[in-house]
Amino acid sequence: MGNIRLKTTITMRMEGVAHSHSRTDVSIRGLTQVIDEPVERGGTNQGMSPTETFVASLIGCTSVISHKVAHKHGIELHDMKVSVAADFDRRGVTLVDDVAVPFPAMTMTVNVRSDASPDQVNLLRRELAMFCPISKLVRASGTVLTEVWNVLPIVQPG
Repeated sequence: MGNIRLKTTITMRMEGVAHSHSRTDVSIRGLTQVIDEPVERGGTNQGMSPTETFVASLIGCTSVISHKVAHKHGIELHDMKVSVAADFDRRGVTLVDDVAVPFPAMTMTVNVRSDASPDQVNLLRRELAMFCPISKLVRASGTVLTEVWNVLPIVQPG
């Protein structure tokens, strides 16, 4: 087989159908994701809100890119759990004020079991920051993104 050449730039095409003032069904690649507001904000709570979806994409991207970087460097990652606490200035979405940085700060905690050395963990963190498009956008927006990595040893059956 010959080498497969991947395109370096692609165009993602998605479509959103607004079923109400709060619910939009977004489709891509034959998949549909419901984006909705909670009941207390007039929604039907059938999916995450747009801002929750944004923060969730940071969690997903962190997981995917961390695993890719780990694989590249021969690092094993097990039992990864990523959580984010995001400070959200809601004045913009409530139409009170133009907010330049809607998420002034986020703290992302990564709990993972790994046999990685401290140097390997630092390499993983550096390359995650280099290659995760969502974290790059978060930082470029002015959000202070703090990462806390808790790396526990892999438990060998015994």
